[in-house]
Amino acid sequence: MSLKRLLYGGCVCTAALLAFSVSAQAKRARCFTTDDGYFPCSYRAIDDAGSFRISAPGYPTYVLEIDGPGFAYGYVNLGRRNVPLPGQFVRSRDDGACWNNPQTNTKLCAW
Repeated sequence: MSLKRLLYGGCVCTAALLAFSVSAQAKRARCFTTDDGYFPCSYRAIDDAGSFRISAPGYPTYVLEIDGPGFAYGYVNLGRRNVPLPGQFVRSRDDGACWNNPQTNTKLCAW
């Protein structure tokens, strides 16, 4: 195998790794929670189903894990522990960036 082919293969592998790592990085967003109001946050997708994590300095980290199309369950990270959020979240029909919990009358959004 020639040196050119090795270098070319190495460049292709490096480019692929960078592309995958960039897509997994957090993105700037504007968030809203019933408890915290509006705040700038970081949004990170955590799987292909649409589960995500939002975080910001001075605020708890929220995670919604998709349970099925339009339904999710969540938890909040308070320091070193994750606390399950009661009830099930349902994707808002009015705004697809929002999830409502009809059992607790709470809302979580990330734009």
